[in-house]
Amino acid sequence: MHPRILSVATANPPHKVGQPEARALAQVLFERLEGLKRLLSVFENTGIESRYLAAPLEWFAQPHGFSEKNQLWFENALVLSEKASREALALAGLEPRQIGAVVLVTTTGIATPSLEAYLAQRLGLPLSVVRLPLWGLGCAGGAAGLARAAELAGQGSGQYVLLVAVELCSLTFVRGDLSKSNLVATSLFADGAAAVVLGHPASLDSPVGPAILGGFSRLLPNSYDVMGWDVSPEGLQVRFAQSIPALVQGELGNLIRDGLAGHGLSAGDIQTWTLHPGGVKVLEAYRSGMAVDEKSLEASFCVLKKFGNMSSPTVLFVLARQMYQLERPPAGSKGVLLALGPGFAAEGVVLEW
Repeated sequence: MHPRILSVATANPPHKVGQPEARALAQVLFERLEGLKRLLSVFENTGIESRYLAAPLEWFAQPHGFSEKNQLWFENALVLSEKASREALALAGLEPRQIGAVVLVTTTGIATPSLEAYLAQRLGLPLSVVRLPLWGLGCAGGAAGLARAAELAGQGSGQYVLLVAVELCSLTFVRGDLSKSNLVATSLFADGAAAVVLGHPASLDSPVGPAILGGFSRLLPNSYDVMGWDVSPEGLQVRFAQSIPALVQGELGNLIRDGLAGHGLSAGDIQTWTLHPGGVKVLEAYRSGMAVDEKSLEASFCVLKKFGNMSSPTVLFVLARQMYQLERPPAGSKGVLLALGPGFAAEGVVLEW
């Protein structure tokens, strides 16, 4: 019997910023970037109306070192992770003592002990809880983390598993980086956390989410420069290629089809897609390259519009929308939760609703 998603909960920091406000600040911060007037149109083309940030906009107008940024990441990430986790546990009708394993995904800060060690004790999880921190997967981390959490939940011990994905992308902003990559990242990235509880429902009558049939990972060879971080004295400096939509339509699309084939499925078998909204062009590439249906795309476009690209938690925000806010997919229908990230890689999870 495959484990099921029992609940999903999300959390965002307090500073809500409209896209026009972010554009106005970027116009000041990138004033020495050649061709800025033309490049600023990226803010209107993202499909984003608002985002949530861990610090007020004026904070980003000043330079900050890696140590300061990382401390803010730790403090805010822990608060958001706890908030999302407590809500997810409540939605699942579980007590913290019933969690046997916790998977924590992040790429925007560093902590040793890792963040879930602090989170487990703040939540009151058993001190014997299995901990699996995942770092460096970027936007693909939400999907990869869900697959790893499902593997833990499916080991036959009957334990419930908590997955947390938390990113504070805004705190990686490097004030003096006048690259086009940094400008594009400034137009897209935001902050948030999501928590998922997985396991076997106590009752078949319980209103739960889809079962997880398995996952797949596919790397695109020699594509390390497509997306990632470069480490500088100011912190994690974004590396971002313009070729991502073309990759979705071309070679990466074939890798996704190959991943589905490993589960005996083709794109035509998938009724519901839960897609990480990396940006408007990426979602449009899914539409043309993978023939993704409009209902699935609506969920991703809506999350992008209201929250921006929060990296790893974003695809779980899309899942929450499909579970709680939209008409549920037909029982027994197949779905795929999919995200792309550094590697360059596709991470997928095959679902049965």
